[in-house]
Amino acid sequence: MDYAAIVSVCRRLALEAGTEILDVYNGPDFDVKSKSDASPVTEADERADTLISAGLRAAFPDVAQVTEEQAATHGSTASTFFIVDPLDGTKEFIQRRGDFTVNIALVEDGVPTRGVVYAPAIGRLFYTGADGATVEETGSFDSAAPGPVTPLHVSDPDPEALVVVASKSHRDKATDDYIARYPVKDFRSAGSSLKFCLVAAGEADLYPRLGRPCRIPGPGTGSGSSSPTSGR
Repeated sequence: MDYAAIVSVCRRLALEAGTEILDVYNGPDFDVKSKSDASPVTEADERADTLISAGLRAAFPDVAQVTEEQAATHGSTASTFFIVDPLDGTKEFIQRRGDFTVNIALVEDGVPTRGVVYAPAIGRLFYTGADGATVEETGSFDSAAPGPVTPLHVSDPDPEALVVVASKSHRDKATDDYIARYPVKDFRSAGSSLKFCLVAAGEADLYPRLGRPCRIPGPGTGSGSSSPTSGR
């Protein structure tokens, strides 16, 4: 695998998809439709999905894709594939809360090895480099020229003063009861895959998720990737 090319293309497509999403987000009211599982979908989901899918197909025609917005891709049987959630956190998007993300990952033999998470509304970009290191990029987010990057490191938590991040849309009593078992210094509420990124960046110590996770069926695995920034 040419990881340098994969990272470059996925980064560019995530940024371009973010532009499409913000065009809808910053515009007038938009329509919200329901998918077969009753989850919401908007024009922004569809525009981002079309852009990413076409871009991956053009750059890597021999690599399969599994994307949330294309149910026909969910039954693929490839062992190596791209998995895409073009707009993770649609509920946050609809409520204009800002913490939604574009997720693109390369999965090899059931393991996400390279990927990008981009939160366009709050200007945060995380990805796995060609060397497998996970970083956050800062700067102007030029799609053609990567800016400065900072390596990601999880925190060294104080067990008597934890920083907890939890879902805005999927929090329930079981989660609150779990959090109550620990001494919490600070609590952050966030949506989408951004929660994983906050833990990876050392900005939170713990992300509890006790309910049923949201999954995209993946080729031969039965599940999708929740954290596109994961490396080997």
